[in-house]
Amino acid sequence: MDEVLLRSLTPSVLTVLVRRGADFAAAEDAVQEALVEAVRVWPADPPRDPKGWLVTVAWRRFLDATRADTARRRREDRVDEEPTPGPVPAADDTLRLYFLCAHPSLTPSAAVALTLRAVGGLTTRQIARAYLVPEATMAQRISRAKRTVSGVRLDRPGDVATVLRVLYLVFNEGYCGDVDLSAEAIRLTRQLAAAIDHPEAAGLLALMLLHHARRAARTAPDGSLVPLAEQDRSRWDTRLVAEGVGILQAALARDRLGEFQAQAAIAALHADAPTAEDTDWVQIVEWYDELAGLTDSPVVRLNRAVAVGEADGPRAGLAALAELDAALPRYTAVAAHLHERDGDRATAARLYAEAAGKAPNLAERDHLTRRAARLNAQLAADRGR
Repeated sequence: MDEVLLRSLTPSVLTVLVRRGADFAAAEDAVQEALVEAVRVWPADPPRDPKGWLVTVAWRRFLDATRADTARRRREDRVDEEPTPGPVPAADDTLRLYFLCAHPSLTPSAAVALTLRAVGGLTTRQIARAYLVPEATMAQRISRAKRTVSGVRLDRPGDVATVLRVLYLVFNEGYCGDVDLSAEAIRLTRQLAAAIDHPEAAGLLALMLLHHARRAARTAPDGSLVPLAEQDRSRWDTRLVAEGVGILQAALARDRLGEFQAQAAIAALHADAPTAEDTDWVQIVEWYDELAGLTDSPVVRLNRAVAVGEADGPRAGLAALAELDAALPRYTAVAAHLHERDGDRATAARLYAEAAGKAPNLAERDHLTRRAARLNAQLAADRGR
């Protein structure tokens, strides 16, 4: 059974049913039943037209459900309009589903879950494992999202910015359980970038590729985090770096700068440096200035403070940090890093320990705890001399 083929066909089959008049929730249920039937039948009797087969079976499942649902008698007129089985016209309907799943009436978490289910073709169990929640909880979340968008028409232009934001959220979930959400986000973003002529779609794809290129070097054999400056750059995927840089350059040449292109430019500068010491921090600060102007995000300004600390020295970085709200996520960790760079190991050790208590995940907490322990050991050794 070709699971990749089934997942690639899922969005287009779903959109065919929606175009024919099925509401989103009923159409999605029917497609899932067709996929189960395909898993059962195809290994012994593969169809000549997989998409046409899935559409025919899914539509019949939808009609069966419609006939059985007395509360939906108004849809019975469709029963006699079943299209003749046969090839389905080629069309890329995936883009329509992107916009539907990223509808502004949905919460970000619901939009991500629905995108992974409807466009990505992942099962509820896989999505639940990725988010570390019970399958029943995720099923309820997806069901609510489907009900929310069931009455939304697909004949209006979608919000590209919302779609890109959802895909960015998917990518940031990274790898968890048996689902590699970073790779899945790249696959979906490739589809979107190929379907629409939009520099920010290309910018997001470039950003994902450049970050994903460093994945193998981000963790040590024991699973601990390896900071960017300490990563073995020979383990970076040069093929992905080259592809990301090429896509970014083409997008920037269109002179329609957006936040994802600016972020990708920063990632490209890191990728271009053969060693951490060779990093062009001055140019990175300039790109952070561009990004801050585009987003006015305090998180961007927090990252900018780190870059300023590298370009102009830790005291300049601390001055930039002092302008920000100390309640920002990772503020304390940045302060610890800058104090360490400034030679104030006692303050840095205290701040690393404090930051560890606020860490959003176990890997980051362990990393910050080790930093604090290392500095405290150095301070103890100095006192013992």
